[in-house]
Amino acid sequence: MSHALPVATREQAWRYARALFRDHPGMFRATIGLHLFAALAGLAGPRLLGALVQAVQRGVPGAELNRLAGTLAGFVLVQAVLIRFAYLASARLGEQVLAQLREEFIARVLTLPLGTVESAGTGDLLTRTTRDVDALSKCVRLAVPETMIALLTGGLVVVALIAVSPVLAVPLLVGVPITVAGTRWYVRRAPSGYLRQNAAYSEVTDGLTETVEGARTVEALGRQQQRIARTDRDLSRSWRAERYTLFLRTVWWPVIEVSYVIPMVLTLLTGGWLYLRGVVTLGQLTAAVVYVQQLIHPLDRLLSWLDELQVGAASLARLLGVAAAPEADHRDAPVPDGPRIEVRGVRFGYVEGREVLHGVDLTLRPGERLAVVGPSGAGKSTLGRLLAGIHQPTEGSVTVGGVPLGALGPDRLRTEVALVSQEHHVFIGTLRDNVAMARPQAPEPDVRTALAAVHALEWADGLPDGLDTVVGDGGLPLTAAQAQQVALARLILADPHTLVLDEATALLDPRAARDLERSLAAVVHGRTVVAIAHRLFSAHDADRVAVVENGRITELGSHDELVAANGPYAALWRSWQGGGVPEKPPDQRRPEDDRLLESH
Repeated sequence: MSHALPVATREQAWRYARALFRDHPGMFRATIGLHLFAALAGLAGPRLLGALVQAVQRGVPGAELNRLAGTLAGFVLVQAVLIRFAYLASARLGEQVLAQLREEFIARVLTLPLGTVESAGTGDLLTRTTRDVDALSKCVRLAVPETMIALLTGGLVVVALIAVSPVLAVPLLVGVPITVAGTRWYVRRAPSGYLRQNAAYSEVTDGLTETVEGARTVEALGRQQQRIARTDRDLSRSWRAERYTLFLRTVWWPVIEVSYVIPMVLTLLTGGWLYLRGVVTLGQLTAAVVYVQQLIHPLDRLLSWLDELQVGAASLARLLGVAAAPEADHRDAPVPDGPRIEVRGVRFGYVEGREVLHGVDLTLRPGERLAVVGPSGAGKSTLGRLLAGIHQPTEGSVTVGGVPLGALGPDRLRTEVALVSQEHHVFIGTLRDNVAMARPQAPEPDVRTALAAVHALEWADGLPDGLDTVVGDGGLPLTAAQAQQVALARLILADPHTLVLDEATALLDPRAARDLERSLAAVVHGRTVVAIAHRLFSAHDADRVAVVENGRITELGSHDELVAANGPYAALWRSWQGGGVPEKPPDQRRPEDDRLLESH
């Protein structure tokens, strides 16, 4: 069960947005100034057009008409140039603001505890980093400057209309109540509607991701219909959420269209009546009608982009919600006084009320190799994640050198203990960068040593550009086994005193895995190694073996001690021998022996 990351309040989102723009005062002032001058240049057009009509009515000479027409054309040209540079300034400001927001968001995501990220689910975080960022990008680059332009232009047009004739501005008051009432109705409902829509989309993404990643498991267990039903439910919720926001728009937009038409009609009727009675001139009436028509465009842009602002505000609230996720304060964390890791009375469950581990006690001796074995679902990997500090126990403690792992910051924690599992990732970049990300300043000899330790140097040197070969998406694809070797090389380069290996060689064939584990044993000599073992030769070679059953450590001792105790481990060992594989020293076993051992 996933727990969605928090969502910031509307007030927090708008406060952050204002602060974001205040961080770029020079660009913000330049953008506002250019749009202001462009709007002022545009206001001259209707006034000059009215003067031109009035001049024609009075029968002024052609030279005067040409001068007015030339002035009008000049203002139109000046406005076009100013608009071009104003939009360019808006785009630059938007990109700067968006870049800052993206950097802050990524930096915050990378500091989240892994347990928080995992409990939130892949879909929620993925939707925030893709769909919400895209929506906010459109809002920052287009909706914000367009809204700003519309507000400036609309305000100036109203002032200009009043300056032409206050009487002709009165019809605008008829449309104001309709616009305000319709917009208030929409704004009260839209934010929550768009938040529900984005959350529903996260559920769809989460469900589809789980289905795709677990496709083989779904097929093996015959759970296709269950997953299809889950997808149908998610899509149904998403459809209802989007239908609600569509309903809001289908009510709001027609109301706004009516609020545009009524003032225009009333201005024509009222202005014509006043002109016939000599209250206003034909030039004033022409200018007023053009101003009212001109007012529709910025008002329409303002209200249409208001919808996009609601989407952007919802996306911003979801992005800022990541910053509201709980984060431990590591500033005053004590320094561990040694590499000794102790587990005391640990209980843990992913879901409240359903424990996975029940009162586990364990002390890791510095420098020992501990194998953790047991049936699937017993809690082996969960114990490994607690030992690596990814999850924190719901009860009890996991300490290193007397300091709880949860009290250590991420950078400090990874110098103490690190985890490598089957879940690995090859980043876009060179092979050298992929390995050296554990220590970005590591010299090349250290990178090559780490690759050699995991038997990867030979194929790495055989790549087209050696360690400079670009791998990952868009580059040279690595096999699953090669990607796992890269992950192990990172671990070697990181050089923590305790390593947790959760099926770290599972993607290699048994013989290659056996050779790799021997090489790793030599490289990590003197460090504590916890191996979540699914191949019994790992347990045979370990200093001690911990048998985990039903969330408890039921046996703990060396291989020989546990075989002699004739308990669960001995039964597991005998079942392997009963598969037709003679008990031989590890160095004398054949590849087919290891493959049969793997099957058990």
